This record gives sequence, structure tokens and C-alpha cells, in this order.
Amino acid sequence: MKAFTFATVPVAAGLMLATAVPAQTPVLTVYAPDYFVSEWGPGPKIEELFEATCNCDLQFKPGDLLPRILLEGDRSEADVVIGLNTDVTKKARESGLFAPHGVDLDALTLPVDWSDEVFVPFNFSHTAFVYNTEKLPDPPASFDALLDAPDDLRLVIQDPRSSISGLALVLWVQAVYGDEAEAAWARLAPKIVTVTRGWSESYGLFTDGEADMVLSYTTSPAYHIIAEEDATKKAAIFPEGHYFMVELAAKLAGTDQPDLADAFLEFVIGEAFQSMIATGNWSIPAALPKAQWPEGFQQLDLPEKVLFYTEDEAADLREAAVEAWRRGLSQ
Repeated sequence: MKAFTFATVPVAAGLMLATAVPAQTPVLTVYAPDYFVSEWGPGPKIEELFEATCNCDLQFKPGDLLPRILLEGDRSEADVVIGLNTDVTKKARESGLFAPHGVDLDALTLPVDWSDEVFVPFNFSHTAFVYNTEKLPDPPASFDALLDAPDDLRLVIQDPRSSISGLALVLWVQAVYGDEAEAAWARLAPKIVTVTRGWSESYGLFTDGEADMVLSYTTSPAYHIIAEEDATKKAAIFPEGHYFMVELAAKLAGTDQPDLADAFLEFVIGEAFQSMIATGNWSIPAALPKAQWPEGFQQLDLPEKVLFYTEDEAADLREAAVEAWRRGLSQ
């Protein structure tokens, strides 16, 4: 192979070489939960839709979100993080690693007021116990009724120390029962057949028939209705109210692609994203009127009363709520 140096290349040839090299495509790095980027998660469709508008390469990096960001600090390669929730936003905000989004949030259709300058909601649901109408035709009609149900009612839940849905449950119990939360857990304990590390394990036990009810979300039945044409899975709706959970996206302050990061945050509350996310993530779009939800979502039983803690309240109550759960189950 003949070697040469650029110094020996004629000027005209050098210009031709320069013009022949394409401009490098900018990369937007987005940290997301593992489930988000799987083939059945919303990540692949999000990538397709955003890349069609951004002239960029969107690259998802799966794994833990906030712990990873906090560990990496200013050295993080992330431009955006998607999939945070309100139970961890205080810690995220206080890290100083996130920047204001500048997105107009007037299009939001959340059941609570939202005016956060850092975190952009993209979908939401409510914690609920899901059951099979064919196996449990007369489910508990309230949280109190669930606590007082016969001990042969089989429940599976998630660990609040390792699962966001498990944490939402202990905060839900705290919101309903307050100082009596530990006693409520003691009443519920005989019915809990197992506590799993994450949601997938619990839901798998439920669908395999190992449990009568599973801690999940009010939107979980939509999957069965739409993907399986099965209307037997429902969420038990309690008059005491249901704990509201919203998923969020945010821009890293240290991003080297600030314009692309801003465009992505605008994208997540835009019509293309919002029209896809219901069936992409089996949650309710944060900026789409109910009339525009997919048909299966129109059939969902949803609570009239929404329970919600601000990030300060959730942070202050978290340790006590988990401890009440631990003590109540150990009795």
C-alpha cells in the first residue's frame, strides 16, 4: 500500500477530499430504564419518530437512572434522562445536575396542576390492585375492604426498597392511613403470598394464576384489552383514592447538545410522541385529551380521587412509610 502525507496532496485534490467527507451526525444520548429500550418498550418507536425530525442519532443507554447520574456527576455522557418519577425528583433537583427545560406546559392534561421548571411529564398512571374478573368476581370495593378480606385472598406486591411501584404502594398506604399505616400493613400481611424485587416478577405470578390480585397500575388492563383482546383483567378502584404516579424527562446541565436536548423535551409532549406512548408504555399520555386516547384506554376504570405527594412530602415520608411497611409485615 502506498503511503503519503497530506502535505503532498495538491490543493484542488485536498478540497475535493474535504468536500467528500460528510458532516458528522450529532448524537443525543438519553438514559432510560431497561424496560424502556427493550424491543417491547417505547424506546425503538421514540427513536424512529425523533430521528425523523432531528437530523441526529438518538442513542438510548439503559440502566439505573438517578443512581447512575449521581455517580457520574459532571462526567455523565447523558444529554437527557427519561423515566424518572416524582418520588425521586427532590434528590435529582438538589444534585444541581439538571437544567431548566423551557418547555410550554399548557398542553398538559394531568389530573393535578403541574408547573415544574426542570421535569417534563410524559405519561402517568395510578397505583392499583389488578384482578381477574373470572377468578375474583367480587373484589374488595375499598382499601378497608381489602384489609378486612379473608386471609385466603392471595396478593403479590413489590418491595419498596427496590421497586418504584412498591415505593408508590407504601406512600399510598401512608396517604390513606397516616399514623395507622403500620396497623394497616399488619392487617394486610396474612394475604400477601410474596414480595418480589420488581413489578415484572409480581405480574408474572398473577398472570400465571399464582395470585388473586397484584400490585400494578390502573392502566395495566389496557394491555390485555388491546394486545390480547382480553377484558377480564381490571383494576379495583377504591373510594379512598389512588396514588398518582407521573413519569418525567429532564435535560442534564452538562449536555454538549443543548439544542437537541431542548428539542427532545418539546418532542415528548408533542402529538406524535403522545399519540404513541399510551400503547408504547401502557400509561396515560400526559398531554393528550381523553377523547384522543386509544379505544382500550377509554374502557379503563379510573379513580375519581387522586392522591399525590409533592417531592418534598414524598422525600420526608419515604423512610417512615417503608419502615411502617417493614414493621407491619413482620408482626
